[in-house]
Amino acid sequence: MKRAGFALMAYLSVHDKRADDDRFLAWLPIVARESTDSRHFVKNAVNWALRQIGKRNASLNRAAIVASEEIRKIDSPTARWVAMDALRELTGAAVQRRLAAPSKSTKSGPPRKT
Repeated sequence: MKRAGFALMAYLSVHDKRADDDRFLAWLPIVARESTDSRHFVKNAVNWALRQIGKRNASLNRAAIVASEEIRKIDSPTARWVAMDALRELTGAAVQRRLAAPSKSTKSGPPRKT
């Protein structure tokens, strides 16, 4: 059940385009609290939620990086893994470049074949 909750956080971070940042900011303390759960699928879901929240926009990226730095200080190998893996992606060039680019209100490019 815990894994499902974090998977839902990750899913909504990607797909709920109308949600405001406050929803996702409220989840970061929960992510931090549960980052010590060493069960494989829970650990991966916690990490997934943290990364997806941080990739939503520049503001949430900064908040997720701060949260990751705090998680890294927790005396737990699992928490350190969650934090370091998230930091690697959230501070990476590809994510930072995408967040710095002006957002497009409409999709461009050729239509997809279905």
